[in-house]
Amino acid sequence: MEQPTAAASDLIDDDRLDDLERDFVGRVRGRVLEIGAGEGENFGALHADVEWIGLEPDAERRAELAQRARGWGHRAEPLDARAEAIPLPDHAVDAVVATYVLCSVADPAIALAEVRRVLAPGGRVVFIDHVVAPPRTVKRVVQRIATPFTARFCHGCHWDRDTARALADAGFVADDARPLRVRSMPFGPVRVLLFDGHAP
Repeated sequence: MEQPTAAASDLIDDDRLDDLERDFVGRVRGRVLEIGAGEGENFGALHADVEWIGLEPDAERRAELAQRARGWGHRAEPLDARAEAIPLPDHAVDAVVATYVLCSVADPAIALAEVRRVLAPGGRVVFIDHVVAPPRTVKRVVQRIATPFTARFCHGCHWDRDTARALADAGFVADDARPLRVRSMPFGPVRVLLFDGHAP
């Protein structure tokens, strides 16, 4: 599947992106696994009825996440695990959420296969991530050059991941996919994909 391209009208600012992210994350219901949950930045966007399960491999972030989870009324302790080895049984959750995580996992294909494994039939996925620039553009060259440094110093972040293709290759089908460009300095707009879909 080709990476969706954003038109000029898809250029947005950070405030608009925040609103869209909250909308997408707020769509999930039931038992929800959040991979790479960080320090709980998405708690305010989750629906009140969600039974949240967090997964976070970084010890410092996980400690903060556990404290914030209790503050939001979530009883489950965050899981100490990576997305490539989710310690849950098959079909254990109704939805999976990941915001700016697929760029940093060691192996996106294995992580997405694990997501499919733990997701109940008909379950929902919401992924939000920055994505690679179009081929033969200066931005893509910059991303390729920067990625060895960002991967090492920015929590494993790979600026040159083709997230849309990875999702398609893993068998996820979009119900609402929005490729956007977000105003950024110093290298111009950053491409972000908001993906709400399912695995048939």
